[in-house]
Amino acid sequence: MLVIAGAVTLSIAEQNKGAKDIELYGGKRGKVPFPHHSHQEKLGNCDVCHTVFEQKTGIIEELKAQGKLEKKYVMNKLCTKCHKEKQKAGEKSGPTTCSKCHIKK
Repeated sequence: MLVIAGAVTLSIAEQNKGAKDIELYGGKRGKVPFPHHSHQEKLGNCDVCHTVFEQKTGIIEELKAQGKLEKKYVMNKLCTKCHKEKQKAGEKSGPTTCSKCHIKK
């Protein structure tokens, strides 16, 4: 926590919320729109994703190019897996198939 002017306490996530919406590179299948702030609000813990990759524009592709992140790891092991778990628990979830996220233009 950080105290600013002795009155407001903000967590690191609240200080650096990043972009509201992000467009992720999706390879041949097309780009993936990612409602970043919506996920922050629902998950409440940035470490769900940001222990796998740091908060930096283009980091997923950068790590893949360096061989430090497997192709499709983020989508299959983070995104889709989480969505399927929420769906199975009877909670509102995001898309669970590739074609529902990737958008070809």
